[in-house]
Amino acid sequence: MAANNSKYMTQQVFIVGYGDIGRRVAKLFDSKTTTVSGLARSLASAAQMKLDGVIAFQADLDDLHGLSNLKLTNSLLFYFAPPPATGTNDTRMSNFLTHLDDSNLPAKIIYISTSGVYGDQAGQRVTEDTPTNPGADRSRRRLDAEQQLTQYVEKRAIDLVILRVSGIYGPGRLPEKRIRDGVPVLHEELAPKTNRIHADDLARICIAAADYGLNGEIYNVSDGCHSNMTRYFFQVADFLNLPRPPTLDWKEAECAISKGMLSYLRESRRMDNRKMLSELRIKLKYPDLSTGLAQMVSLYHRPNS
Repeated sequence: MAANNSKYMTQQVFIVGYGDIGRRVAKLFDSKTTTVSGLARSLASAAQMKLDGVIAFQADLDDLHGLSNLKLTNSLLFYFAPPPATGTNDTRMSNFLTHLDDSNLPAKIIYISTSGVYGDQAGQRVTEDTPTNPGADRSRRRLDAEQQLTQYVEKRAIDLVILRVSGIYGPGRLPEKRIRDGVPVLHEELAPKTNRIHADDLARICIAAADYGLNGEIYNVSDGCHSNMTRYFFQVADFLNLPRPPTLDWKEAECAISKGMLSYLRESRRMDNRKMLSELRIKLKYPDLSTGLAQMVSLYHRPNS
């Protein structure tokens, strides 16, 4: 989907969480017809926004400074800010919603959540009707944010679309250092089922959700190509012409792999993306990892093995 077909090209756009995906989304809008603003936590972030032609508002979702100054009236709001690093609640979302004035409300909110809210599904196919069952606090925080937003918009004339996103990859988002350091992975037959989406496709899906996503709907975001965690690291290593990481069994992994990574390895699911493809009318540029990696050949130094 091209941004110049967007229904929101002549409206105000506001991005909360101006990281990699925020920048990609901003670039899809024509600056001649659309005013794009964003929330900057740091001076460096504000400077980057200005270089990108984005109006920067200085505010901190943790200490509330500047939140009352945001200009959101009738805007299309993309909320990409991550939750805090600890706890089970997204206090940043709470702070943001608390400081929204009823006279200064967006028309529609697109929220990026995570496929982790489904928890471990033992490798089974997951649709949007699958009950949530987050097994890690990082996913509980995302589910809390979903619930806060849902309750908030129910009382106000705001549309809400939630995107439950699989693992994001793309330029600058490959586990190159981990592979170069030889960090081990599970034997492939033990590895959990995982799902991915290219960062460029995710940005386009965000625009499609703004155009076609129905109020109150949830969409699983994935390229639909089911693989496993170890196969992912192997493919990236091969792409970079680096040795594949060593493999371990579960007993060895519990001693050699970080607790954070182990929590990912204990969750296995296959995301069903059919609702996304049909209702958001999106055609993926990168329907599998091989296609996505091929696009990045010129961006990575790949020494001869």
